[in-house]
Amino acid sequence: MQVFIVGTGNMAGGIATRALAGGHTVRLVGTDPAKATALADALGERAPGADVAPAVPDAVGSADVVVLAVPFDAARQVVTEYGDRLAGKTVVDISNPVDFSTFDSLTVPADSSGAQQLAEAAAPGTHLVKAFNTTFAGALVAGEVGGLPLDVFIAGDDAAARDQVAELVASGGLNPVVVGALRHARELEGIQLLHMALQTRPEGHGWMSAIKIVAP
Repeated sequence: MQVFIVGTGNMAGGIATRALAGGHTVRLVGTDPAKATALADALGERAPGADVAPAVPDAVGSADVVVLAVPFDAARQVVTEYGDRLAGKTVVDISNPVDFSTFDSLTVPADSSGAQQLAEAAAPGTHLVKAFNTTFAGALVAGEVGGLPLDVFIAGDDAAARDQVAELVASGGLNPVVVGALRHARELEGIQLLHMALQTRPEGHGWMSAIKIVAP
């Protein structure tokens, strides 16, 4: 697949690392082209021979999967600005609409989620999928925590789009967990709110912990 990542921060780098590990092509776009170039160069050094490069927004047309590796408010702006260019695309929302001043609540209504609001703001035909919102950047680069592959929880209304994201996750050495429809993004965002809040405590795990389902 060609994975088009909007964002040039730590999460963009972590997701790109997994995508490249799975043999996919990665294109990076951000508000600062120099940062996109720098991240592409760093990823290329980490994975010699990988197909990774900076891009421009218009290049989204050739993407198979578009990852919004930006905060919630920025993601809403991206889906609005990209408009019809996202129609028919699988678009992954990784954000968490958290009140970062307190880490005590989500900033969206109780009967909604950040992902659902992005889906409503996106052009008709955009296949919005929630994924990677419960994973931290450092753990994504490593691909595991405590010797176990990361679980990546996936929610979306379009089954084909969910499967496409699950394929991307699995090819990068991670464990896809499809939880169902996009309405379950609310639970995923709530779980990650608690996970993030735990990191702010003195006994936190340095943003290197993971949420995982373990069964016999």
